[in-house]
Amino acid sequence: LVPMAEPRTSVLCPTEKHLVLLRDGRTLIGYLRSIDQFANLVLHQTVERIHVGKKYGDIPRGIFVVRGENVVLLGEIDLEKESDTPLQQVSIEEILEEQRVEQQAKQESEKLKMQALKERGLSVPRADTLDEY
Repeated sequence: LVPMAEPRTSVLCPTEKHLVLLRDGRTLIGYLRSIDQFANLVLHQTVERIHVGKKYGDIPRGIFVVRGENVVLLGEIDLEKESDTPLQQVSIEEILEEQRVEQQAKQESEKLKMQALKERGLSVPRADTLDEY
């Protein structure tokens, strides 16, 4: 018989915050409560952090279950370094408005790029058609 390895309790330490970057670009910060062999996660006291330029805003989400296939990155947050961030925290409404403006500018830029390529006889497949999921 092969002895089973002891589970790592340091990963699930209730006092350590973790950052999770999702496939769709969202960033979650919370306390990791559970993880399984498929990297499915349960986060407690979770906030969704939105970054725009040098500003960020946190949207409270509570308990959050993340399917493992959507996890791009999971990391522990150093609380000392988190408090020394050069970023400015703003209200939820302000960061959502800035995110909307940034997304509109990006869409307009992409539209102009596609138009220029089309005028030159080139075509680029849309990114959402490349996603197999």
